[in-house]
Amino acid sequence: MKFLQLLILFTLGVACSQNDPLSVPKAEIPRQSQWVDSVYQTLSLDEKIGQLFMPMVFSKRDAAHFQETLDLIQKHHIGGVVFSLGGPVKQTQWLNAFQAASKTPLLVAMDAEWGVAMRLDSVMPFPWAMTLGAVKNPDVIRQLAQRMAKQKKRLGVHYSFGPVLDLNTNPDNPIIGNRSFGESSERVTARAMAWMQGHHDEGILTSGKHFPGHGDTAQDSHKTLPTISFSKSRIQDVELAPYKKLIKAGLSSVMVAHLNAPALTGDDTPTSLSKKVVTNLLKNDLDFKGLVVTDALNMKGALDFSGDINPDLAAFLAGHDILVISGNIPAGITAIKTAFRQGEITETRLAHSVKKILKAKYKVGLHNYKPVNEKNLYADLNTTQDALLYTKAMASAITLLKNEDNLLPLKNTEGVLHVALGDADGSAFSKQLNRYERIKTITAAALQTGSETTKGYDTLIVSFHRSNANPWKAARFNSKELQWIKQWARDKTIILDLFVKPYTLKQLESISGIDVVLMSYQNSVMSQELSADIMMGSQSVSGRLPVSASKTYTLGAGMDLKGGYRMGYSRPVTLGFDPGKLEQVDALIQTAIDSMMTPGAQLLVARKGKIAIQKSYGFHTYKKKKPVSNNDLYDLASLTKVLATLPMVMQAVDRGDFELNSPLSQWMPEWKSTNKAGFTLKQMLSHYARLTPWIPFYQSTLDKRNLPRNKFYRPKQTDRFNIPVSGRLYLKSDYETNLYKEIADSPLLDTLEYRYSDLPYYILKKYFEQQQDSPFELQVSDSLFMPLGLKHMTFNAHKHAALTVVPSEEDRYFRYATLKGYVHDMGAAMQGGVGGHAGLFSNAFDVAVIMQMYLQGGVYGGLRFVESKTLDAFNTCYYCPFGNRRGVGFDKPQLKGSGSTCGCVSKSSFGHMGFTGTYAWADPEKEIVMVFLSNRTYPKMENNLLGKHNIRTRLQQLVYDALTD
Repeated sequence: MKFLQLLILFTLGVACSQNDPLSVPKAEIPRQSQWVDSVYQTLSLDEKIGQLFMPMVFSKRDAAHFQETLDLIQKHHIGGVVFSLGGPVKQTQWLNAFQAASKTPLLVAMDAEWGVAMRLDSVMPFPWAMTLGAVKNPDVIRQLAQRMAKQKKRLGVHYSFGPVLDLNTNPDNPIIGNRSFGESSERVTARAMAWMQGHHDEGILTSGKHFPGHGDTAQDSHKTLPTISFSKSRIQDVELAPYKKLIKAGLSSVMVAHLNAPALTGDDTPTSLSKKVVTNLLKNDLDFKGLVVTDALNMKGALDFSGDINPDLAAFLAGHDILVISGNIPAGITAIKTAFRQGEITETRLAHSVKKILKAKYKVGLHNYKPVNEKNLYADLNTTQDALLYTKAMASAITLLKNEDNLLPLKNTEGVLHVALGDADGSAFSKQLNRYERIKTITAAALQTGSETTKGYDTLIVSFHRSNANPWKAARFNSKELQWIKQWARDKTIILDLFVKPYTLKQLESISGIDVVLMSYQNSVMSQELSADIMMGSQSVSGRLPVSASKTYTLGAGMDLKGGYRMGYSRPVTLGFDPGKLEQVDALIQTAIDSMMTPGAQLLVARKGKIAIQKSYGFHTYKKKKPVSNNDLYDLASLTKVLATLPMVMQAVDRGDFELNSPLSQWMPEWKSTNKAGFTLKQMLSHYARLTPWIPFYQSTLDKRNLPRNKFYRPKQTDRFNIPVSGRLYLKSDYETNLYKEIADSPLLDTLEYRYSDLPYYILKKYFEQQQDSPFELQVSDSLFMPLGLKHMTFNAHKHAALTVVPSEEDRYFRYATLKGYVHDMGAAMQGGVGGHAGLFSNAFDVAVIMQMYLQGGVYGGLRFVESKTLDAFNTCYYCPFGNRRGVGFDKPQLKGSGSTCGCVSKSSFGHMGFTGTYAWADPEKEIVMVFLSNRTYPKMENNLLGKHNIRTRLQQLVYDALTD
């Protein structure tokens, strides 16, 4: 008999579950039905009626408010609460106390459209709906909504009053505006669907609002009863379109607005109190089976227009299940109870709503209620994922509306001035611009007082900032600001960036001459930083206008602009790093400095083309007089190979000058008679050609006391001695002949085992100088450094007085001088500071630019430097089967054990180490570039503690350990 009862319950449950968003999976339906029925049978009439009510609770208020809510729970048996303003911990403490006092577990709701930060302090807010309406890919919104839902779930919240389904077709709407996803039903439906699904993914109930549509009003239903004058067919076809689709997709509930819609009601009854709207239209015509809830019943739109009947009773008679934020709960309960006893409300009608509420409670797990754990609450509400999702959404939303002459990205910032208008903080935008280039900022206040002027500047970046505190804040230009813009647009190039809602564009309709219009939607720090990134070319743009803001800029307007033009800047968390873990690199570098492994260092870590870390540590020397700065230059040593010579070689391969398998004798015929003639470019640059690792050329130029012989050197430059090896030592002008003869005559090793050698790079430098009859350093500068915009990478840094160089060594064996701006490598020094294997000086940023160019397949700044197929060919380990890990020119990860990397990088990664304590590595799979520069050779090159303790690869390990994706 019991089995038969369960079977009947199951069959009925399955039938009822069709189209029922409050149902659970089929296998659990009998248990849900049993729980609902058993709880309902224990409730008195007062307790049943109490289940209909959800008052608003402010945890920021005092003990009296807490006690008032507790009385509603204990004396009036309310079914749930709606939490509003307060703090996470206090709200949780109050909630646990409320749940403990309630006979039936409370259904907990929040009106949190852009996350719980809409109501709570200490939590990061997510973008507003209008901003998300500009996002082309709804999946971005779903991911964001899922995170919002996780926050709500962590707080013990089961029910979120959203998504907003209003089509904001009225720019003057005072209450919806930025809360709407846009003005078209298609756009709103797609994005609201994603918002709903993200919440459902985490088991949070949703509520489409404000039925039947609050978008085309110029009044606020909190203050009066707005009128919707559309015809019934128009409302059916347009305003109700999102509801129809979301209801079919499982929308949990619908919130009915307080509106005057005579086409639907037939009179001036508020829609929230109209049976024609709530029961006939929503529940019957649209076949909605979920919870039907009122908008707040303490709003003027309900209180002032309910007539003589109690508004709570009127709402219930209209067909609602939940009465939200009643103006007087005890009075509402009394009114409903009286109507029940008088037969106006039947048991069936009451059970219909109460059982739906209990079904919802079971669905969200309240049949197995557990108190909310306060431990780690703030940490759980503020994760690294939050900033990542916010950045992803905002980056997808920002919309480029105009870009005359392809001004963006900015390629030249000379004559550019930033003018910050508006009354809110725009410092994040200015600061981010200045991370790329020095651009002066002036404010509206400075212009007003005459202390600053735009005179002398050809191009103005005009940013407009208004409050980001909430979506209802004013967003208009004042008359003076409009006058300035109109004046500037006559004779200057104007780049306008708006950190406000798009309707502000209407004010600019009559102004011609604005060259660029960027709509950034919100004045958040992240929006400002991303906008600056877009202007400087490191960030893509893909958003589309979600509303028709003016005659010129209509719904769907916008253009794509590809990023990656240059390296950018971002927070570690938005690049997929755990900031706390990434900070561990600071401690390791400081340990290296404190242990005298190096006096100072620079570290740069980038991912996905954006810099997460760019820091300098320590001092130039152990005397600690001059701190290292990000613009200081270090001697890069062997990084020269992959940053200067190798790009030249790859470009030559692209031109067809030679191939990887071309023997030396083919492209350098004068080497035909040497023992190296048959070795191919691939063999030599893979260090698989039996070449002598290193030749100490300088030693043969010293006397018995190890001092420079007069035969080869002079203390002053002359025509016969014009190769500077240090500030007061000049090598004989024709010495290069001796150097190359030694290389040509050098013996080959007896084994083909991997032995690293500098010699191929001497030969390659000679090749390029012969081919183009110009100095190697000029060729590299013209073909690579200048097009890349590198301002801190050069040979012979001592020639550039404007650059600050970190000393490399106190040379007491050859040059007997402090090496500062003169290359440390002896062989490169004997070539006038320019070697194919060494000689470059740079800061970490410029090194990272070249490594990023490699990661981007040979493209940077809109220019192609190397063909991607050529890069792939050089980034291949051809001799790995023979125990040689090297690519062609590039170093590659070790085959086993310790070595060139931490062992945590991908096999496709590549880079190089330098003798002076430098390191550059790029990983295509993780899109990571890491650059570490130091002068571990100061004061003596014998100090190899940095290498002995594997500082560079341990830093790399910390970077990879900090990855969160």
